[in-house]
Amino acid sequence: MKSHKLKREWRTLTRLIDRLLLLAIFASALACHTGAAIAKKQFRAGAGVSDITPTNFPVIVNAMFTERNANRAHDPLRARCLVLDDGTTRLAIAVVDTCMMPRDLLDQAKDLAWRSTGIAADHILISATHTHSAPSAMGCLGSRADPVYVKFLPGRIAEGIERAAKNLAPARIGWTVTNDLEHTHNRRWIFRSDKIGADPFGERTLRANMHPGYQNPDAIGPSGPVDSGLSILSVQSSRGRPIALLANYSMHYYDSPLLSADYYGRFADKIGKLVGAGDAEPPFVGIMSQGTSGDLMWMDYSQPKTDIGYDAYAEAIARIAHESYERITYHDWVPLAMREAKLTLAYRVPTEERLNWARKIADGLNGRLPQTLPEVYALEQIYLHEKQKTELKIQALRIGELGIAAIPNEVFAITGLKIKAQSPLQPTFNIELANGAEGYIPPPEQHKLGGYTTWPARTAGLEPQAGPRIVKTVLALLEQVSGKPRRRLEDPHGSYARSVLASKPVAYWRLNEFNGPVAHDESGQSHDATYEDGIAFYLAGPASPAFSGEATVNRCPHFAGGRVYREIKRLGKTYSVEFWFWNGFPNHTRWVTGYLFSRGPDGKTSASGDHLAIGGTNDVPGRLLFFNGNRLTKILTGRTAIKERTWNHVVLVRDGKKVRAYLNGNIEPEISGEAEFGYSHEVERIFIGGSSDNLANLEGKIDEVGLYNRALAPEEVSGHFDASGLLLLDVLDR
Repeated sequence: MKSHKLKREWRTLTRLIDRLLLLAIFASALACHTGAAIAKKQFRAGAGVSDITPTNFPVIVNAMFTERNANRAHDPLRARCLVLDDGTTRLAIAVVDTCMMPRDLLDQAKDLAWRSTGIAADHILISATHTHSAPSAMGCLGSRADPVYVKFLPGRIAEGIERAAKNLAPARIGWTVTNDLEHTHNRRWIFRSDKIGADPFGERTLRANMHPGYQNPDAIGPSGPVDSGLSILSVQSSRGRPIALLANYSMHYYDSPLLSADYYGRFADKIGKLVGAGDAEPPFVGIMSQGTSGDLMWMDYSQPKTDIGYDAYAEAIARIAHESYERITYHDWVPLAMREAKLTLAYRVPTEERLNWARKIADGLNGRLPQTLPEVYALEQIYLHEKQKTELKIQALRIGELGIAAIPNEVFAITGLKIKAQSPLQPTFNIELANGAEGYIPPPEQHKLGGYTTWPARTAGLEPQAGPRIVKTVLALLEQVSGKPRRRLEDPHGSYARSVLASKPVAYWRLNEFNGPVAHDESGQSHDATYEDGIAFYLAGPASPAFSGEATVNRCPHFAGGRVYREIKRLGKTYSVEFWFWNGFPNHTRWVTGYLFSRGPDGKTSASGDHLAIGGTNDVPGRLLFFNGNRLTKILTGRTAIKERTWNHVVLVRDGKKVRAYLNGNIEPEISGEAEFGYSHEVERIFIGGSSDNLANLEGKIDEVGLYNRALAPEEVSGHFDASGLLLLDVLDR
């Protein structure tokens, strides 16, 4: 019995051992299979070029107010294409030497590319470089589309994508970003309130407009910031041979003869030589894509005129890109993802009165092309009336930790900066004029300032909220492709900001918002203020890392008629207010050059209250003045003539009847005296950048506003100025 039992237990044990051995063999095989699968995980890339130079002449050329024609090509036009494949996802990017392309043309090109490559249409991004020297693929303003070229172009774009797909080979990929502040500038400037021009509809709305002229005294300053990021995506073979380089830069176009690829084409050629591409097959493909440049261009209108030409300009950009390229770290494999969304937006259709005006002008043309601005914009009003709305295709791409947003419009630089600041992928860059064309998309506040980029037409016809809605859509897509939430906007504090907060203000408005209407209070006491219309955002403030830290540009708004206001309860008879200001209005033009601060009832013609201003023709041009209203008419004036277009620090202290004002950290008051209160102490509203009666508001910039319910001591005032890191000489020279 015992022997039989032992045999049975032995058989059970051997069966268990056999099963364990089988499991071990299976696990080993599975591990080998998984390892082989990982080993086979391969990143591939291919690049290709298609010639899109027209073969039939003459051709229509758009991109100006009226139509032009070209009889030859000055340099070749191309569609430069890149296809990427991570083993699961395949996508294509094509950048085309043209001004703009309508969505239906691009949908046709994508369909052709899908049929020849199998790449899904929603995984194909096609954009225009925005050269203004190419055949007209789309009608706009006074130009028609060239019908022969419109039929010719889609097949050639698809051909370029097909060539790139056929060149797919094992590759590695890397990216980097550098800042090029020298070669792009804001071309849209805010004009003085006494120099407002007329629009094509005969209305005086032109407070801001592009191309103000070099050092024009009638133009105060840019209406927005600059996106100076030069982004580089580089693809090499697994052995290090350059395959392609995709650059992205926010600069509108340079200007080149008809027909020409402008600086985009020259950059493509020059970067190939700089990276040592040689004559290997398939050929290296250099690509320059258009960033968010709706209000940017190469001219620096704050300086005397220069013009180096588009070839030298391309050389300069290529060399900066190459320096950045040399520092790239490459990856043998990265994940790819791409998403697409459709967004319906309304056009700004004309009123019945304007539509009647437009139809009358159109009838008088008798079929000829428009030649004047009123004629051009009359036809555009009819177009918008008939169309009413449109649908945009918006895309987001993930290439490893790099994000790309594709926008079918000419958005302003501030819109691109908003996307970059909040994108969950770092870095991120924006390719505009992608997957269609709907013209300029100004931020809502820019519509209030008028100008060409806001005049309703196919070149700028979408609803005022189009910009914010595009940003919202792009960020949602970037969240999808990355699997991560968007980043929160940060407000870093430098030594100056910390010194203000240490003095415990009742409100501290840093005024560095991307947009209104809320001016956020950093004091922790929830005294958010409100921006009025007539303000441009995110301009450069005093240049010191003491404000927002080493890695962040200090930002501020430009006041062009609007104010910032807030009611502060129980401020009392003793208070102080401090801020930095930059005045752009001449000191010899009106009685008061500009009001900086007011405390008093809104809209009262008596102007009862406390008012700090820059004097004008009232015998104190450029000097600070304190005024307590039309009834009491007490004026206290400063000693120093403040130079226009310079940053200055001021602190106003009201200690009962005593009034003092300190300028640029000097412990000796610039203004010192007594003044009666011109208002009831129950009045709690204060105004920044203007007066309570809304007359002679500041035309310039204000930054870092601190409000206190006590009198700041002279040593405190001086300490705050010292914390800015700016010497008095620095302030006077800016």
